[in-house]
Amino acid sequence: MPFYRFENLASNYLTPHLSTGKAPVIEGDYLYFCLLHKVAGTGSELHYHPNELLAFQVTGKSNIVVGRDRRIIGPGTFVHVPAFARHSIKATEDGNCQYLYIKDKTWTVVGLAEQEAVPERAMTVAEVNRKYTTGELKDRRLDADRSRVVVEGLPDCYYPLIDSFARPRSSAERTCTIAGERLVFGFSEAHRGDPAPAPGGGRELFLYVLAGEIDCRLDGDQKRLVAGDVVHAPRGAACRLRTVSDFARYVTVCPTPYLEQRIEKMSPAEREQARIHGSAP
Repeated sequence: MPFYRFENLASNYLTPHLSTGKAPVIEGDYLYFCLLHKVAGTGSELHYHPNELLAFQVTGKSNIVVGRDRRIIGPGTFVHVPAFARHSIKATEDGNCQYLYIKDKTWTVVGLAEQEAVPERAMTVAEVNRKYTTGELKDRRLDADRSRVVVEGLPDCYYPLIDSFARPRSSAERTCTIAGERLVFGFSEAHRGDPAPAPGGGRELFLYVLAGEIDCRLDGDQKRLVAGDVVHAPRGAACRLRTVSDFARYVTVCPTPYLEQRIEKMSPAEREQARIHGSAP
């Protein structure tokens, strides 16, 4: 099924021993696409993971650290966390928050403590929740000398794309694209009748609607998209969009050629097991 709404999907704690974050996960061939929820005043400890992380604030405010750079952000700010970079994201005391949480599939969605070595075998979400419930994670060994966390020397990872979702539409169609090593993020505004741009060039594509209405045709399926709708277009699928409201705002994510090549070099069995048994890059 190419169309989703996060509220219709099961939500789980992704790294319960390190974070209060809870999310439904849509799994593509190259990336995980999630909407993470955090309760006011709670969030994650400083941690890292071998995959690249993209975060886009949707509601509420977050207190974020990437490396040593701490900032408070609101809806409309995008944060790029390179692979292995130390980071933490907490909801401010003002209220709960939600943000899109996207990771490449060279590793699981489960994070690693700042002083933890990358294990030979990564845990699934189900496994980490079971071990957290039984208390097995309390005895896990930390090894700061073997940790691969990156703290120093990180560039500016914060991108304010719009100051408020209540802001009036822009005078012209626009798309802002931010390309990391593995994932490409796009923020778009389109006007009525415009063929809304769907970047990706035939690559796997995820789209999340922020505002407005868009007619979407994806191979043999068709749907009128509204705020909160998610589209997953597999690689090679024909995805056509047209704005039918006065304007629409939406975000997209697709893999880079580097990520495609990296994952495609795996055998089908290795690809299936990457999120569970994958070796860190």
